[in-house]
Amino acid sequence: MFFALTDEQRALGETVRAFLAGRFDLTAVRAVFEDTAGDGHPLELWKSVGEQGWLAVCVPEEFDGLGLGLLDAQVVARELGAGAVPGPWLPTVLAGEAVRLAGSDAQRAELLPRLADGDLVATVALRGAGGAWDASGVAVTARPAPGTVAGIAAGSNGFGSEGAGGSGEPSDSGVFGGSGGLVGELSGTASPVEYLGVADLVVVAAIEPGPAGAAPGAGEVGLYLLDPGAAGVAVRPLAGPDGTTRLAALELAGARARRLPGSSAAALADLVRRGALLTAADQAGVAREALTRTVHYDRERIQFGRPVGSFQALKHQLADLHVAVTMAEHAVMYAAHALDAGLDDLELAVAVAKAKASQAARDATATMIQYHGGIGYTWEHEAHLFYKRARRMYGAFGDPPAHLERVAALTVDSLT
Repeated sequence: MFFALTDEQRALGETVRAFLAGRFDLTAVRAVFEDTAGDGHPLELWKSVGEQGWLAVCVPEEFDGLGLGLLDAQVVARELGAGAVPGPWLPTVLAGEAVRLAGSDAQRAELLPRLADGDLVATVALRGAGGAWDASGVAVTARPAPGTVAGIAAGSNGFGSEGAGGSGEPSDSGVFGGSGGLVGELSGTASPVEYLGVADLVVVAAIEPGPAGAAPGAGEVGLYLLDPGAAGVAVRPLAGPDGTTRLAALELAGARARRLPGSSAAALADLVRRGALLTAADQAGVAREALTRTVHYDRERIQFGRPVGSFQALKHQLADLHVAVTMAEHAVMYAAHALDAGLDDLELAVAVAKAKASQAARDATATMIQYHGGIGYTWEHEAHLFYKRARRMYGAFGDPPAHLERVAALTVDSLT
């Protein structure tokens, strides 16, 4: 099967690329990277991102979105990676996916239009420090907030039906106070969380109490809408090597948040897959840009009276990288299609895409440094911007070894 982007999707990619080249090139990226005291969130860029519709790609048209899908979103993500662009585009889109897929009608109507136009900055907090990217890695717990109407049924975990009479009390937040949803109190730590310092809204994964007599941690997974300015919330900045993002730990002590009624372990797994897909797309963009810049440089750099790119050892390595990057790009496209269409192999497709894209970005950016010679190791050269982005995203939503283990479990292990 030949799988490629449509003319419209290619045009979208070209539009994003041209906009960034003219309005936010690597000089602007470096300024954010080196401003270690800044929040890493250029407001003029964010305003343009909202106006261009890049945040609205996955939002249904009924909520002022474009009504497209992940196959289109990965086009944007790839170009953002190629430009090493800072900003909370990915976590905001992912938070929107959580609301779209697990939120109530009221929550979707309240939040999706504001996420689509950039009025709200959002992020996700889905695991504890070093935890797995599934329910076992969640380090925040939830319990029904005292004094709220929780619709508690006998033997339930306290988060009963969210139908009439079960919507809980309004939260203290003006961001989504009218959007409904049961109120829970969250405690624990999620880390690292991207752009927590500028977020208006955080989607937090939390373990809820199990049925009476159940072992600790045996409860359902809840996804909660949290105002980071609410009582009981502390934001602790974290250092990181990649200046194209900002990281922090989210520390919660009885902070009130509203539950997404479609929450479950399966909903968390679906959200993580979407995060892995968008991260893989970003890394595919990083890998392609690093390879393109390296090939261009080695065609022009003269050594021993000839371009260094003409030496066989370099040509073979660059050819192998081209194959790896191309495979990653197509794996990402197929995984996006699989998620959009709900195909049976979507879990396998995402695992393959994330593993290939992370490996390709790591190898292409390391080769970029090496094949640029001495200049590639300097701070003034742009190679380290791509390398550090690739390394930071290598483990996001699962590193290649974890995803390859999943590939084995879904293929080889299933045969035994």
